[in-house]
Amino acid sequence: MPATNRAGLLRKLLPHAVSIALAVVFVLPTLWMVSTSLRAPGLPPPRNLEWLPNLPVWANYARIFELVPLGRYTLNSLFVASLAVALTLVTASWAGLSMAQMDERAGNRLVALSIGLLLIPITALWLARFVLFTWLGLIDSHGALMAPALMGSSPLFVLLFYWTFRRIPHEVFESARLDGASAFVLWRRVALPLARPTVVAIAVLTFLLYWSDFINPLLYLKSQSLYTLPVGLHQLQQLDKTNWPLLMAAAVVMTAPAALMFLVAQRFFLHEDRLPGIGGP
Repeated sequence: MPATNRAGLLRKLLPHAVSIALAVVFVLPTLWMVSTSLRAPGLPPPRNLEWLPNLPVWANYARIFELVPLGRYTLNSLFVASLAVALTLVTASWAGLSMAQMDERAGNRLVALSIGLLLIPITALWLARFVLFTWLGLIDSHGALMAPALMGSSPLFVLLFYWTFRRIPHEVFESARLDGASAFVLWRRVALPLARPTVVAIAVLTFLLYWSDFINPLLYLKSQSLYTLPVGLHQLQQLDKTNWPLLMAAAVVMTAPAALMFLVAQRFFLHEDRLPGIGGP
């Protein structure tokens, strides 16, 4: 084979080889977690990678739901995360679209403010939020966990929508206004469809943010019936810190919905460049 052909073949294969190597690095810990969750209760983790124990103990998954009410906690987490995703997509996209429609100077000021808010450590907000939620009567309710979603959950999400809407040609919005579109119709029928990849990405990030939230339930919830899944995993760890198979089984239950959401959203990421006004030239 000529040297030029070999070089061209290597350039084509190199990105695939790197992708496969990265996939292996991220998949191996998951395989180790699943394999460990099927070992007999009380056994330590295997020293080497074990694809499947000789005698898989599937009863570990039923056992963790007996020790701790993980079923109830899972439903609580799904409720909080799902509602928070819907609220975040609405409020963050409203804010991002409003910033994108402003003149450049005002928009730049709000961008600078959003970046400044990102620099504030979350620990600095705990006391102020606790006092505010106490005054609003939200302590010991899921409302305290979902309240940040009313403000877009994170300035980063607002900025992502802002940068996306800024890339849409201004003539698209002007044409819709000339056709009599209201602000709501402009957002619902024009802006959101063109920002579909951003919507999907922020939905996934928001779900992970609330699904894995451990500190806020500890701060604001008192009733055990309101606890979320991360708190349930902590309770299970307190029962027996060395029972690795049961802990890994609970970790699999915690990880599965997040992995499933990534798989569902994957096709949107792969086709991002085909959406008009966002990824294509």
